[in-house]
Amino acid sequence: MILCCGEALIDMIAAPTVSGEQGFVPHSGGAIFNTAIALGRLGVPAGMLTGLSTDMFGTQLAEALQTSHVDTSHVIRSDRPTTLAFVQLRDGQARYNFVDENTAGRMLRPDDMPDQLPAVSALYFGGISLACEPCADAYASLLQRHGSERAVMLDPNIRPGFIKDQTRYRTRLNAMIAQADIVKVSDEDLDWIIPGPESLNEKVPLLLQAGPAVVIVTRGSEGASGYLADGSETSVSVKAVQVVDTVGAGDTFNAGVLAELERSGHLTKAGLRAMKPADLNAALTLGAEVAAITVSRAGANPPWAHEL
Repeated sequence: MILCCGEALIDMIAAPTVSGEQGFVPHSGGAIFNTAIALGRLGVPAGMLTGLSTDMFGTQLAEALQTSHVDTSHVIRSDRPTTLAFVQLRDGQARYNFVDENTAGRMLRPDDMPDQLPAVSALYFGGISLACEPCADAYASLLQRHGSERAVMLDPNIRPGFIKDQTRYRTRLNAMIAQADIVKVSDEDLDWIIPGPESLNEKVPLLLQAGPAVVIVTRGSEGASGYLADGSETSVSVKAVQVVDTVGAGDTFNAGVLAELERSGHLTKAGLRAMKPADLNAALTLGAEVAAITVSRAGANPPWAHEL
């Protein structure tokens, strides 16, 4: 089972009401939640480790996970509120305003993390849960405790507005990158992690030197490229579709990559180190395919396997 570790929240998406005034509709979301949902719908054994509230929104999130066949045995419930992200779409791009103080997800601590993960073969981390404390320290602790025995994928999805202490964040993120087997970044993420005038092609080897076996760089409409530790690389283009909105596109892309690596038997530490460019290309191709379906419809609504 691939255990997705990070935030689950409610996206409050603007929509007109019957009176004509603007309202907000609650949609289940969150970067890590979206990836878990997408994996479950693709038929990949997946679970979620997160903090969920016992309130009505926490119940909505738990039911959504179960409906998409995501294991919830590692979900930590509390009576704290659910994180809310008020979303407005402008030209298909999402803009967010978060309500996240003292929430069930954010207030997870290292002591809340499980001592054993017997059924888990791979770990996936990322999103705002790596920037918001104390849960960021909890997930770093989980990786430190269990990452050496399992394949690890990390997508920092950096949002500078969430980073209160840049030194603390960089220290924690760099340590997690060193423990990860796959690091997926956008071109903007890469420039933030490795600031300076060097080109993308010059920065990727520096990121590989930190420890990962694979680095994946997404470049929006220009597609995605994958790089292996031996210096080889491969790229895929974006599938042309009518874009409705981009919410969940990167999260679904990550699910497609993980799903293909799991299917091909490469989602182990040794398997990722032995991977060839063609194997990585197949993973990027499925990632691009499932992401294209997600952006072609409203909200983070990943495809089921039969839709591919």
